[in-house]
Amino acid sequence: MARSLLDPLTLPDYAALTGEAIASALETALADMQAAAARIVADKPGDFDSAWLPLEAADTALDALWSAVSHLKSVANTPELREAHAAGQQRIVEVMTAVFQDHDLYEVIAALEASPGFAQRSAADRAAVEHMLRSFRLSGVALPAGQRARFAEISMELAGLSNAFSAAVLDATDAWSEHATDAAVLAGIPEAAMEMFAANAAAKGLEGWVVTLQWPSVNAVLTFAEDRGLRERVYTAFGTRASDQGPNAGQFDNTQRIARILELRREAATLLGFADPVELSLATKMAPNAGEVLHFLRDLAARARPGAERDLAAAREFAAQELAIDDLQPWDLTFVANRIKLARFAVDEQEVRAYFPVERVLAGWQVLLGRLFGITLVERADVSLWHADARYYDVADEQGAVIAGLYLDLHARQGKQGGAWMAQARPRLSEGNTARVPVAYLTCNFAPRGGDTPSLLAHTEVETLLHETGHCLHHLFTRVDRPSVAGTSGFEWDAIELPSQLMEDFAWDREVLTGMSGHYRSGAPLPADLFEKMLAARRFQSGLFVLRQIEFGLFDLLLHLGTMGSDPMEVIEAVREEVAVVHPPEWHRFPHAFSHVFAGGYAAGYYSYLWAEVLAADGFGKFVEAGVVDRATGDALREEVLSRGATRPAADSFRAFRGRDADVTALLERRGLLA
Repeated sequence: MARSLLDPLTLPDYAALTGEAIASALETALADMQAAAARIVADKPGDFDSAWLPLEAADTALDALWSAVSHLKSVANTPELREAHAAGQQRIVEVMTAVFQDHDLYEVIAALEASPGFAQRSAADRAAVEHMLRSFRLSGVALPAGQRARFAEISMELAGLSNAFSAAVLDATDAWSEHATDAAVLAGIPEAAMEMFAANAAAKGLEGWVVTLQWPSVNAVLTFAEDRGLRERVYTAFGTRASDQGPNAGQFDNTQRIARILELRREAATLLGFADPVELSLATKMAPNAGEVLHFLRDLAARARPGAERDLAAAREFAAQELAIDDLQPWDLTFVANRIKLARFAVDEQEVRAYFPVERVLAGWQVLLGRLFGITLVERADVSLWHADARYYDVADEQGAVIAGLYLDLHARQGKQGGAWMAQARPRLSEGNTARVPVAYLTCNFAPRGGDTPSLLAHTEVETLLHETGHCLHHLFTRVDRPSVAGTSGFEWDAIELPSQLMEDFAWDREVLTGMSGHYRSGAPLPADLFEKMLAARRFQSGLFVLRQIEFGLFDLLLHLGTMGSDPMEVIEAVREEVAVVHPPEWHRFPHAFSHVFAGGYAAGYYSYLWAEVLAADGFGKFVEAGVVDRATGDALREEVLSRGATRPAADSFRAFRGRDADVTALLERRGLLA
């Protein structure tokens, strides 16, 4: 059983991932990794095949297991699985830190760069060695023994804290709900959301409706609920998750975890010779230094703020005059924004959703992928899955050859992590007689299926689907045979959103969006006049949105720089004083559920969303110049960006695609911020 779970050439068997099986397979994989490293150190081979390939094979087998375990923990969390994942993550960090701190192993790999014929090897081989040597250095291989040991201890503790942070957010999300038996409390909520709430109640054996903190539920309340008290209660519960405040105050509190994470990140950076965690983070990114990033964010804030102030003033005026809300609060903003869009642009979010039942969206999505890239998705029923919501597709080219695989899991449910993401399931492998197409996971949290009304998507959720599709294509289209630098692996993190944000813009093309639509009752496509209204409202409150993203990015960067202290609430308030026009209540605890930074890959790098948006906005301009849905431009994106992985700098890949460096005015135009 252990060996079967480590086979990168087959798809995961999710039913076999029990706690006992995971522990056994993991120990086998880690022993294989240690043995491969020991043989290399003992033999000191001087050729690439002997020094590199055994490590790559061991790492690929380990990832075959752990990518499946990590995914399952995110989409089908159970106490047994959580315990197995937490224990396993600690073991992986322990063993892999020791491997990457082995100076003798480092010297063997370093010698490859000077070995005969290495300069003539493929760009992928050379990049893979370069990236591994950097990983050695950033793991403390050059430190004195005592400091190496301390760095390993820090890595272990950080892994545990990250898992605990994520678990606390999930538990806090699942712990809160509100049961309603009077439909008047839910006045204004769309029919589809009411069915979702009724299904929540039925699952608990209750009559009536249950509102939860799953995002489709939160969004439905904040956007449509006429009961201001209900909006406030949901906003409060969501905004205080895993903190010392709110309805579950202290029960899942991440306060001490955040403090310890920051303390350990600073110590780790200092041990490696960096001034702070930001300098360490930027060592693997496009941005040259913290000053450049701060200037970028603050300049963008200055451009966005006038529009944001106008938007907020308009919201206050509308709320007072039309809705009798004289003291506009954060829990009113989305509700008021929806009413303004209806009044100013005649865009009714409920009307828009009716044209985007999830199955119709997926059908149009597949047509778009075929037109842009010549691929077809063929669903399979013989693949192990973890839930009835999940699906698996072979990705076939125009000749019918299977070039990749894709898992989809699109709906929110208990025990599933919130948000939307892409992850790698299997890498592309091609070495001798070994071959395996790349496989990705695409995960969202749309409204659940199962009611009389199908799961209806907001236009922003159509954008989310396309966003995650861009990440998946980056992995699925790779032609790189070294997993460590293929697809999204090793790609500069502040450019990683280039394909995803570029794909979002197809949701604003009339032909594409119409092709993804079909009214859930009549089947009629999105009317042209409704699309024009949506387009007119596209940049509505864009300044507020951009300022919010800047707020997140500045908070993350300044907190890790330490120039404003280490208290996350003090730093977020200082950042808001500098750039925000909307200020949440004092009790709001945004940092305590900020998983991107405290349990994900965006620490000292959340600015990446806006940094990469410059690339994405300018890159989409090439499609616009060619008529938007243009196969030749799709092929160029695939060839110059998506297929190359980290075999060359992201800036070089963008330049090869666009024909020049990125222009920041493209982002400003995309967001309506040009003066």
